[in-house]
Amino acid sequence: MSFLLNEEQRQLSDSAVEFLAAQSPVSLQRQLRDSRVELGFEPTLWQQVVELGWPAAVFPESEGGLAVGYMGLGAIFEAMGRSVAALPLLSSVVLCGELVLRAGTESQRQALLPVLMDGTQRMALAIDEQGRHNPEKIKTTAHRVGDAWVLDGEKWFVMDGNGASWVIVVARMGESADDELGLFVVDTASAGVSLQPTRLADSRNYARLQLSGVQVSADMRLGGREQQTLDAGQALTAALDRARICLAAEGLGLMREAFERTNAYLKERVQFDVPIGSFQALQHRMARLYTELEMLQSCVRAALSAIDTDGADLALLASLAKGRASDLCEKLMNEAIQLHGGIGVTDEFDLGLIVKRARVLQQSLGDGVFHRNRYACLKGF
Repeated sequence: MSFLLNEEQRQLSDSAVEFLAAQSPVSLQRQLRDSRVELGFEPTLWQQVVELGWPAAVFPESEGGLAVGYMGLGAIFEAMGRSVAALPLLSSVVLCGELVLRAGTESQRQALLPVLMDGTQRMALAIDEQGRHNPEKIKTTAHRVGDAWVLDGEKWFVMDGNGASWVIVVARMGESADDELGLFVVDTASAGVSLQPTRLADSRNYARLQLSGVQVSADMRLGGREQQTLDAGQALTAALDRARICLAAEGLGLMREAFERTNAYLKERVQFDVPIGSFQALQHRMARLYTELEMLQSCVRAALSAIDTDGADLALLASLAKGRASDLCEKLMNEAIQLHGGIGVTDEFDLGLIVKRARVLQQSLGDGVFHRNRYACLKGF
């Protein structure tokens, strides 16, 4: 298993950093926040990203993708973290694209994957039904009525749900908590669908989805009639783990940016006629953070490599990477604020935007507590 980027992946990483620094600086995120843009991202920027081929990066060539692999896509997410760039790449491509690729029939893949890769349509995953991520607690129901399914329930914190053409709804095909899960592609314009914008600390695109007697045709259940024995749970776990690893990669980039800004500040801020970075106690704190960042990078690279090589320990590595990223998001950002002093908590200072994104990323798709517990369960404890 190699944790190093190959030449193609290094070029992709360098081009992503350069592109986002020029086209999506932190100032753009401040502008989006202050103007309260409901989409949470800049459509023109998204179109540029589509033209660069990022949404098609990990899909196989047989489906019209570029087959770059997740090691390359992870480098893109790390670059997104460095510039705090808001893009619907995780929601539409990693979460929903993977579900369509893994659980969809041939006709469903042919209908949905091309429009996801060319950016003409977006999808969002509706899974969580409470304040904390827990994909096992699904109360939304789907009942068979003739040739259709009828969905009822409520979903919270749907990433990039506002403006999405479809949402993939995770629902129980029955009333019992033990009933099989189903994945249903729901048109957001359907009768009985209500999407309400929800603002979190990072000011991005989240929605609360309410479903009341929503009818979905049988061919819009992923797998549908061609795969009546579809295990939606396995497809969902695979998509979630890939998304968790990408979030960990974004967190790595986000924290490296905060670390480097803090390191530069310690060299500039003078106290007692010397830079405060010369104080040994502060050097020790920065050294510990640097060590933990390097450890996180190893975890993220190992997890990305496991995706590309179809490693048997993918689930373990996904929880290891996301759990460490979540914990370090809290620790490093707290340290960054303390080392900056009062200026670190002012709204006009860019560090504030970085910290707010880190706080949401820390909780998204499971925080450190969730993933430590999951890791222990996977190891048999």
